[in-house]
Amino acid sequence: MKRRALLALSLPAALLGAGCAEDPSQSYLWGVGDPIRGTALNATRMLGDTSRWDGDPAGAAIAAAQLEFLARSFREDPIWSVRASTATVQELQQAVLQMREALGISPTAPNAVIEQLLRQAGEALRAGSQARALAALSGPNFIVPPQEVLRRLGSLPRLNRVSAAAGMAGNDAFRRPR
Repeated sequence: MKRRALLALSLPAALLGAGCAEDPSQSYLWGVGDPIRGTALNATRMLGDTSRWDGDPAGAAIAAAQLEFLARSFREDPIWSVRASTATVQELQQAVLQMREALGISPTAPNAVIEQLLRQAGEALRAGSQARALAALSGPNFIVPPQEVLRRLGSLPRLNRVSAAAGMAGNDAFRRPR
């Protein structure tokens, strides 16, 4: 009987470990099925120090996409727009502007569009296709050439406003009821 109990306890742990082995930017395990909560709880790790992505433009693109996702979700999602504090929503918008300035992205482009383009670029880079990444990083939403956006993704400095917003989003997700 003890053996079955141990097996029953080890199965969730195995599943938990499997979820952690995946790309952390896509893992919503800690959000217990809520991708917004999962992203917010993971925000400090992904965005707390953006210089951690130095030399990893794919990781930086995914992290920047996560910031766009959080800002949009905390502002527009019917549940999270009520749960999130006004200060967090405002700080996330300021963080988006800081990130966009650092990367050469238009400050007026829609969050959902930029999120998708950054995610495409990150996935293309992880798949080894710089050409696809450059295609995703071109167009009217970018104020610098795609090669420059890619270079900036690979050498992001620490962005203090992004760091603060990530912490605030994580705190809101942690404090708010599930």
